[in-house]
Amino acid sequence: MIGQSVPRIEDELLLRGRARFIDDIALPGLLHASFVRSPHAHAAIRAVDTRLAAAHPGIHAVLTLDDITAAMRQRRMKRHSNSGTALDQIWAFALADKEVSYVGEAVALVVGDSRYVAEDAAALVDVSYDVLAPVVDCRLSEQPTSQRVRSELKSNVVASYKVGYGDVEQAFKTAAHVFEDEIAQCRGGAHSIEGRGIVVEYRAGEDSLLVSASTQKAHDLKNSIAVLLGLPDTKIRVVTPDVGGGFGAKLCVYSEDIAVAAAAKLLKRSIKWIEDRREHFTNAVQERDQIWRLGIATDKDGVIAGIRGTLIHDQGAYALQDVNLPYNSASAVTGPYVVPAFAMDVRVVLTNKTPVSSVRGAGYPQSAFAMERLMDLVAARLKLDRAVVRERNLIAAEDMPYEKPVKARSGVSIVYDTGDYPATQQAALEAGHWRDFAQRKAKARAAGRHIGIGIANAVKGTGRGPFETGIVRIDLTGQVSVYTGAAPMGQGLRTALAQICASEFGLKASDINVIAGDTGPVPLGLGGFASRQLITAGSSVLLASRTVAAKAKTLASRIIEADENDLELSDGTVHVAGAKDASVSLAELARILNGAPGYAFPSGLEPGLDATSNFRTDALAYANASHIAEVEVDCDTGGVTLLNYIAAQDAGRRINPMIVDGQIKGGIVHGIGNAIFEHIVHDGDGQPLATNFADYLLPTATEMPPMRTLYTESPTQLNPLGAKGVGEVGTIPAAAAIISAIEDALSEFAIRISQVPISPHYIRARIEQATR
Repeated sequence: MIGQSVPRIEDELLLRGRARFIDDIALPGLLHASFVRSPHAHAAIRAVDTRLAAAHPGIHAVLTLDDITAAMRQRRMKRHSNSGTALDQIWAFALADKEVSYVGEAVALVVGDSRYVAEDAAALVDVSYDVLAPVVDCRLSEQPTSQRVRSELKSNVVASYKVGYGDVEQAFKTAAHVFEDEIAQCRGGAHSIEGRGIVVEYRAGEDSLLVSASTQKAHDLKNSIAVLLGLPDTKIRVVTPDVGGGFGAKLCVYSEDIAVAAAAKLLKRSIKWIEDRREHFTNAVQERDQIWRLGIATDKDGVIAGIRGTLIHDQGAYALQDVNLPYNSASAVTGPYVVPAFAMDVRVVLTNKTPVSSVRGAGYPQSAFAMERLMDLVAARLKLDRAVVRERNLIAAEDMPYEKPVKARSGVSIVYDTGDYPATQQAALEAGHWRDFAQRKAKARAAGRHIGIGIANAVKGTGRGPFETGIVRIDLTGQVSVYTGAAPMGQGLRTALAQICASEFGLKASDINVIAGDTGPVPLGLGGFASRQLITAGSSVLLASRTVAAKAKTLASRIIEADENDLELSDGTVHVAGAKDASVSLAELARILNGAPGYAFPSGLEPGLDATSNFRTDALAYANASHIAEVEVDCDTGGVTLLNYIAAQDAGRRINPMIVDGQIKGGIVHGIGNAIFEHIVHDGDGQPLATNFADYLLPTATEMPPMRTLYTESPTQLNPLGAKGVGEVGTIPAAAAIISAIEDALSEFAIRISQVPISPHYIRARIEQATR
């Protein structure tokens, strides 16, 4: 089954409308929650008058932080920080504590018979604010004289550190050329088709909570609720129904999650909260908000001698999980290139804006954009072909595995395990007809058209550990089931895990039952993020499947009286190879291993036809990509049309090529949004100016260019599948390739583009500036 593009086992329920998403859950006596949210980016709360709201028909409670702390162990959502950053004062609250720090911060929770009633009552809650000056620009926020984001803070800079290696000063001192740039990457969101949501079912008989949530990390949510509410492990279970996309925004534990769980515990009632789209714009985490000041030193031929600079990372008002994105960005700047000396000075800064955390790529698209802009800058200043500059600096295939002299977040060395980066770039160049483009460009220009071509390379560490659980169990009917802490969210995970398991039992993927994202049958799990699930959960499922298959062969050999080495599994049986008449069913083997009171049990075997594996890994498997974008710019309107897109990548061993291709293309679409559409803007008062899809643009089908995807496979030795993750690698070089192409289309104006996203208005302004 491995390597086959089998149909996704998830799709029948989805296509027939029988999937069950979070808002499909209905329970007897279910109440509904709505939040009172701050209209100010920064203000002190002087009073919260809930009397009118509480008296509204159908309202069961109007709760502030003081109220829900009766069901909580602590007011603040503090968690352990693995980064070493002192985070005590930047964790969020379940509800605002005397001060609000961004527009949309939850101040009170209203619980009513319906969402409509709850929202009506929420409008009746009278909050008295003393409006304070907000801090919106991270460059100003880091200044010692800046207004504080919250009154409790002594500084808005919550972390600063250096990442690097080698003698950077000497590299720049002796270089033939030094070029500098300032690069700005502005905010965007995740915007899955389904927003966030949670249903907390209070079970009176057990005094326990059954939580259903649209989450990427069921076990993390369970653990957080248990710790913050003081619940023992046996009193809470988290289940994820069908999830309509995550893209990172659903991996955090949010204030709403804790507030609704606390309210359910306090009121001893079941409560549902479903996020609306405006709430997603103001409260779901955002990303890409970074300012880079970079210098690159090269020899006369454009070969890199060193890179140095500063990175200011805008964290927003709070942290919802460990602050890992700026380290990801800083440590990954050098990408697929040989860089002898490197130094980055990183500062993590708070602002009065929505908290920042992972959105598809988790800091790596930012570093790739910064590095690829530098490569284009070198090419432009030295009048070299952009592909040639990259070729001269790419790590050679014969140097693999290649160790970078910086550490990953886990503390292990960054080692690129396998891949042929020059060959990947060459494949993209050939498919994109790079060498012929100058003639095409000249012909188009003669016809009054401005077309351009761009290139970008990237690497992405995938399969972040330390583990993921995989359980394989065969029941008395012969059904083979897989259980895992991994999180399906539309990407085809169930199909991939089913293929891996089925390959060991001689079955079809559709024969395997996959239960994922349920903390009940799976005691441990980390969930879905960092392009990790196929590697971690898939490897665990493979190892567990092999253990169960071996156990089945051992018992079957005694029943059939055949050597284990002569047995194989297929169609729900264990049989002698080439002689299916000499067989025993998996159901019968499971029955025997289930045991019977008073009867002998097979010697030397443990009860149950099942196995659990927690594949352990710290090292990352590095996927790489080389993308080519071709665009046309309308210089009268500033509009950009994508004409063609080529994506070459090494995804290791592909379990289901069809799913891989879908993930890569989906990632490219996200990157297109990062480049020319998706932009969360705030005014000087910290008010978000884009809180709907009329103001915040997403790429749609009409904007999609023809896409051609190319794949090479250099199986990694770091996991038994030989696989690398693909969920993010398509996004990482996309914006850089598109901006490179736009810049090329505008080459006669000598315009340098050092920010994303860019709008038609931006392009028109730059053209007008260049032609004055």
